[in-house]
Amino acid sequence: MKGNAVAVCVPRPQEVQQMVREQYATTTEGTTIERPENKYVYKIGIYGWRKRCLYLFVLLLLIILLVNFGLTIWILKVMWFSPTGMGHLRVTNDGLRLEGESEFLFPLYVKEIRSRVDSSLLLQSTQNVTVNARNSEGNVTGRLKVGPKMVEVQSQQFQIKSKEGKPLFTVDEEEAVVGTGRLRVTGPEGAIFEHSVETPLVRADPFQELRLESPTRSLSMDAPKGVHIKAHAGKIEALSQMDITFHSSDGMLVLDAETVRLPKLVQGTQGPASSSQRLYEICVCPDGKLYLSVAGVDTTCHENSHICL
Repeated sequence: MKGNAVAVCVPRPQEVQQMVREQYATTTEGTTIERPENKYVYKIGIYGWRKRCLYLFVLLLLIILLVNFGLTIWILKVMWFSPTGMGHLRVTNDGLRLEGESEFLFPLYVKEIRSRVDSSLLLQSTQNVTVNARNSEGNVTGRLKVGPKMVEVQSQQFQIKSKEGKPLFTVDEEEAVVGTGRLRVTGPEGAIFEHSVETPLVRADPFQELRLESPTRSLSMDAPKGVHIKAHAGKIEALSQMDITFHSSDGMLVLDAETVRLPKLVQGTQGPASSSQRLYEICVCPDGKLYLSVAGVDTTCHENSHICL
């Protein structure tokens, strides 16, 4: 059984493009194509009171931005901000440089404070000025407190040095040392020592008298090689309410002068009538008491020994 043959004609690509152009031309020249109408229209954006609130919020932010910018400029101008520092404060390679007077309301922690070469450093406070030194653990190891009535130093040792580095005055728990060659006391009342004083020389100013006085107790002067008392332009007086004792453990007591006077010595009875030159000799009792006896050819001390009783 034989079927019928069907012939299909396939257009070439050039013919297809020509047909599309003709169909587009016939459609757009005079024909209007009806488009379906949309039943629902969606508007994209912000409208109504929301739009007004948004504009008002943006305007408010712009005003705040301008006010902050103006305040920032004002603060920079008032505080004198600059690339090198702020106000009188300058940042240098050696640290911070502060010019003029400054006031610190809280503690200041620094390693070194120094002034300019041509000016002095002044630390001033209405109450007191306190400088503390602390160790690595934060404990105070040294304190200098300058108050309205007293200067207080709290440290293990206090020392004052000269510009050459020589110690002038040193104080610690054991002793106080004056390192200068001369200690001068200019007060009218002199110097008062509650305990012993060790010094190689005590001297008064020229044409001034030197007084060593103990109002209620005794005055003692000791030296391993002797005590020398000299008055080059005056006299020496030793006054005591009770006894004056000169003691030499190994040596003798020498009174070397042109005249030695003992005006208040007790005088013994007069010797023989032949003694008319009024010469006396000094006699000594066993207890050390001195008395006068009229001199004779021989000693007359034994004749007046009853004074020693």
